[in-house]
Amino acid sequence: MVKEGDQAIDFTLEASNGNKVTLSELKGQNVVLFFYPKDQTPGCTKEACGFRDAYREFEELDTVILGINKDSVASHQKFIEKQELPFLLLSDPDGEICEKYGVIKEKNMFGKKRLGIERSTFVIDKDGKIAKVYRKVKVTGHVEEVLQFVKDYLQ
Repeated sequence: MVKEGDQAIDFTLEASNGNKVTLSELKGQNVVLFFYPKDQTPGCTKEACGFRDAYREFEELDTVILGINKDSVASHQKFIEKQELPFLLLSDPDGEICEKYGVIKEKNMFGKKRLGIERSTFVIDKDGKIAKVYRKVKVTGHVEEVLQFVKDYLQ
């Protein structure tokens, strides 16, 4: 289980633009890594659009935003186009990185239990350390909370 103060677990995943993104190559910038269950679903759309709307503010704070889930690159591309998202979405089809960050949890949906991604956000500082962990994220107010954290602690 990744916790605050840990070195962020490095990975290389395919991004929505067709390129590969390696987390360690982003050292020198802050990174907001948000794990979300599914493209084009109401809560995930609201969260992604919140990060979209605050994108310029994060950019001014030298902070990269990356979304990640198990959906395909093609699904991510459609999501980005439809919602006009200015940041990359990363595809983790086998859930390996989701597992390493401890965001795969048992969920109860309509009385059926299954494993899925628990909405979680990790703020990574310029040295590649986990500065803040948000688990069981409630979408309303979340982006503002993350932005305030970056302003207050990672300037």
